[in-house]
Amino acid sequence: MPEKAALLALVRFLDRQGYDFVTPTPATHKRLLRKRGSARAGNLRDIFGWSLPFSKVDPDIRELMEAADIIDAAEGGRLRSALRVSRVRGRLFLHSNFPTTEEDAVFLGPDSYRFADFILANMPGSVSRLADVGAGAGVGGLIAAGAAPGAEVVLTDLNPKALALAEVAADHAGIAVKTLKGAGLSRAVGQFDLILANPPYMADEAGRTYRDGGGALGAQLSIDWAKEGAERLRPGGRMLLYSGSAIVEGRDGLKAALAKIKGVRLEYRELDPDVFGEEITKPGYDEVERIAAIGAVLTRL
Repeated sequence: MPEKAALLALVRFLDRQGYDFVTPTPATHKRLLRKRGSARAGNLRDIFGWSLPFSKVDPDIRELMEAADIIDAAEGGRLRSALRVSRVRGRLFLHSNFPTTEEDAVFLGPDSYRFADFILANMPGSVSRLADVGAGAGVGGLIAAGAAPGAEVVLTDLNPKALALAEVAADHAGIAVKTLKGAGLSRAVGQFDLILANPPYMADEAGRTYRDGGGALGAQLSIDWAKEGAERLRPGGRMLLYSGSAIVEGRDGLKAALAKIKGVRLEYRELDPDVFGEEITKPGYDEVERIAAIGAVLTRL
């Protein structure tokens, strides 16, 4: 059985079992694992949600995991799933196991849930063509597609692993998507009614693609994608940008930069005033007082 088919069969199996898992922040995940100590997985949520090691699992699940090549070795002769499965707005998505340290890790977390809510609260009335830039696990594009039946859906990402996992989620949801490997909208053609983006927005010393937003405080990719997206919108079309902004002495540099983009009307607000608070103690954040999760709506004039 090809790996993609095995992954799709696994997701379908989990869905039939009523599997449900909400992914917390990495900090919360660490705290939970400390509380659990050396505990082994006792159920599907432990294996595919909390990334706990296991010794035994249902033979049917083991067969699908082996076919999908997602079983990793753990300490003491135990095993771990190389992927997690989380539910967002009723849909199941595949993403990397914990901790997400690999360069090609596919991240899904609390931002993904806020992103989904932000999209549904700001969908335009008519969407025939939409793009999710830096789609990752595919949350943005698939959530929007569910609210715009019949729309052409384009998912872009530099990470082929992310696109492969997003395709499985799309197949399970019964949504046709076109995936394009490339930066931003470089591989996409034409204009769109709706462009979605949830770019990396941290300053990451390790330079991990899914996390490092570039620039001094991680905002550069958000600005670059917003500028590119504004040029690819049809008149009246919207770009929904969910990101994070490092606030320095009360100043929001990301908001100021987005306000300079020509040809669009900007609506901007903080969706959460304080996220990833543990990051402000790290190098590069000396002047930062907080990191805010923001939602920006750019409407083409």
